Amino acid sequence: MQSYHKSFLTVVLLFCSITLFAQENKAILDTLMKQGAALHNQGKYAEAIEKYHEVLKVDPENGYANYETAFSLYASKQPQEAIPYLEKAIRSKNDNLNVAAYSVLASIYDADHQTQKAIDAYEKGIKINSNYPQIYFNLSLTYLRNNQYDLAEKNVIEAIKRNPTNVNNLSVYALATYRQNKKVNALMAFCNVIALERITPKAISAYSNIQNILAGGEITNDGKTTIKLSPNDSQETGTLNLGLSMCVLSAKTKNLQGADLLTDELTTMFKLAGELAEKKTEKTFFDKFFVEYYYKLAQTEYMPAFARLMAMNANRDETAKWGHENMAQLTGMAQWLQSTQRNF
Repeated sequence: MQSYHKSFLTVVLLFCSITLFAQENKAILDTLMKQGAALHNQGKYAEAIEKYHEVLKVDPENGYANYETAFSLYASKQPQEAIPYLEKAIRSKNDNLNVAAYSVLASIYDADHQTQKAIDAYEKGIKINSNYPQIYFNLSLTYLRNNQYDLAEKNVIEAIKRNPTNVNNLSVYALATYRQNKKVNALMAFCNVIALERITPKAISAYSNIQNILAGGEITNDGKTTIKLSPNDSQETGTLNLGLSMCVLSAKTKNLQGADLLTDELTTMFKLAGELAEKKTEKTFFDKFFVEYYYKLAQTEYMPAFARLMAMNANRDETAKWGHENMAQLTGMAQWLQSTQRNF
């Protein structure tokens, strides 16, 4: 009987020792991972990789250590060396980690001009977790660079649905639609970029693109004004482009200048697009997210403030003077933009 108790006690002590060792080991590995992450954030990628390698010596299949090693290699311009670690991370049973690994792997293939391998990797990630917004954005960029603008638009819409205030998503949507000659889609998206960014280089670029879209609404040939249409446009795109051209021409006949001209052009176009969308039985993402929103705005008193917000990078002094004299409208517009809900 005494011998039995001794044996049982030995087993219990052994089990406790193993458990204690496992806990201590996990704590050490967690500390190494945190140290590696801190070094990566400081741009010390080689030192970070050393920390992750210490983890991998103990646990070679550790998904996080493999992913973080790959990420540090990728950040230090060693993408090919990162691939084996990403492939190990993908074998882990953590969906979020798998998607992140597929996204980095696809980015490596894309940069190496292996477009189809990049697309395949992105799509595998989406199958694992369809709610990961960054992977849709990255996939849309791949399609955009490959001149597959319709697929770029389709995927960046999914990114916008998951992160509607991300300026990068909106910029890619604007470019993808502009390349398909969807001028009004691009116009509204560029307006959205400026409303979020205000005075950044992206906002300045967006305003330049808006001016190009509006300037393209008319062509003067030997003193006669004609409207440029494309036979490749869908019926809806053709109708909106024609409407845009007419709005621009109508505004110019009123001898308006600067922000007053832009106010008239945007107000008329937003209302026209809204009225057309109201007649549709099946509304698209563009109708719900952009058109309905800007149609509501066009029916408020805030369009002069909105137009000056759009053009503020072109003439900051004039915008500042107008804003000082019309503070109530600027405040009202800001509150409207912040509080008005958007649909998908």
